[in-house]
Amino acid sequence: MNKHSKYILSIAAAASLAVSGCTKNFEDYNKNPYGASNDDLLPDYGLVVGQLKEAQHSIYVYQPAWVTQLQQNLMGDVFGGYMMSPTPFRGNSNNLNYDLVDGWNLYALNPAYSSAEASVMAPLANVEQITKAAAPDLYAMAKILKVEAMHRVSDIFGPIMYSKYKMRAEDGGYDYDSQQEAYTNFFNDLNEAITILTPLRTQKSTPTFTNADLVYKGDYSKWLQFANSLRLRLALRIVKADAAKAKTEGEAALANAGGLLSKADDNFNVNIGATVHPLNTISGAWGDIRMSAPMESILNGYKDPRLPKYFLPASDNAVKGQYKGIRNGIDIDAKTRYQDYSALVDLPSKLQLMTAAEAFFLKAEAAARGWANAGTAKDNYESGITTSFAQYGLSANTYINDAVSTPAEYIDPKSITPGQNDIKTGSQWLSTITIKWDDADGFEKKLERIITQKWICMFPDGQEAWSEFRRTGYPKLFPVVINNSAGKISTTVFVRRINIPPDEYLTNPKGVERAIKTLKGPDNGGTRLWWDVQ
Repeated sequence: MNKHSKYILSIAAAASLAVSGCTKNFEDYNKNPYGASNDDLLPDYGLVVGQLKEAQHSIYVYQPAWVTQLQQNLMGDVFGGYMMSPTPFRGNSNNLNYDLVDGWNLYALNPAYSSAEASVMAPLANVEQITKAAAPDLYAMAKILKVEAMHRVSDIFGPIMYSKYKMRAEDGGYDYDSQQEAYTNFFNDLNEAITILTPLRTQKSTPTFTNADLVYKGDYSKWLQFANSLRLRLALRIVKADAAKAKTEGEAALANAGGLLSKADDNFNVNIGATVHPLNTISGAWGDIRMSAPMESILNGYKDPRLPKYFLPASDNAVKGQYKGIRNGIDIDAKTRYQDYSALVDLPSKLQLMTAAEAFFLKAEAAARGWANAGTAKDNYESGITTSFAQYGLSANTYINDAVSTPAEYIDPKSITPGQNDIKTGSQWLSTITIKWDDADGFEKKLERIITQKWICMFPDGQEAWSEFRRTGYPKLFPVVINNSAGKISTTVFVRRINIPPDEYLTNPKGVERAIKTLKGPDNGGTRLWWDVQ
């Protein structure tokens, strides 16, 4: 294990002691964290701008990079099938083979509420209070950011503190929304923001809104498109749990005059200035993340021109010049075994949280489900591919008409036990789905085709990839070889969620006790979320 990896383990191990549970300091957060009264903020909203920027930078924490590594990389990026680490953290018993590490996973929860690095709920609660009547455009931005940030947290843990944030119950605990309640509130907040922005979409934004906007430089119409697209994403997320609600919310998004994200320039990318993208540090400087086996299988099998836009050829002598990934959850004796497999291509200084290509794939699924105003599944599916290719300056003409290529076999030439990590033709884990759209296919085959291509286009946002995999079962991923969950997580069903960190049990026992009663089973990684219906 390299020097950095040891540092990560020590800092993560200390996290549950050094960083308090998110409920511990709520009394302090009831005060304005910037030390200014509402009247002080009203003249130019200067501190509100700072709070909105803080929230945008906290959805996916980018600095320091070790927080990103714990918040998302060693969780969603791996569970979603995009990446795998060559580093045998904790003696090769960790998240990657289902020995869920509480000291790591705390960082998927903590930035949402309170940490030294970033925060979402505290600054946005303050912004909402100040701007609701006086600056509705800023209020709408705060609502949208809150939903974008917190649906990701809920999709990891299930119940979250959202509508009851900072509200103490009679027994002294702080209550969570169940995931179903949280989603209802997400839709309510998005609807409120969309109602505000719809009539503003043709107007020039205020200087304050522009100053606060790290994504669209003050473009109301693009914020409205993002809000509609996010509403459609969340509508499809709950389609198996509440089909009627899903259709109502999805059709509302599709019917709004502002439309959805529709071209690569519309992508919801948070600008991080001159700061190096954290994945560049994790993959390049630290060598702690590499391409996954499913990425190798799918992109190589499809002869996908985006492959060199995502990854570098391997430098390992056994596979030199190939695009080579690592199978998740395998026996790794030392980092040197796989560290020269395919690293990530350096990413620009922006955090990609939603693409226009994804919006087209959302419409494709909505159309396949017969929702109003969705257009045709074929047109949207093909537009999703072409829009994703355009994002990288590529043409999709040949790719989109390929009715033959399928994901390729995966062979691991460096496996400690030869053949143990291989996935060959005929395996239940190797998909046979092709690229070209076929209207004659049944719904499930259409869904697999849509989600597989959506999965490719959403890279490198592994959190969304993991959520969509759990919701649909697509794309087909490879199960772990080593399962260190002690029976809590099924190898063939995969990890479904993350348990509430022990710190929360210590600092908010009554609230957590009520929260876990809303789950479908015990508070562990094998229990499905509310929207995760088999």
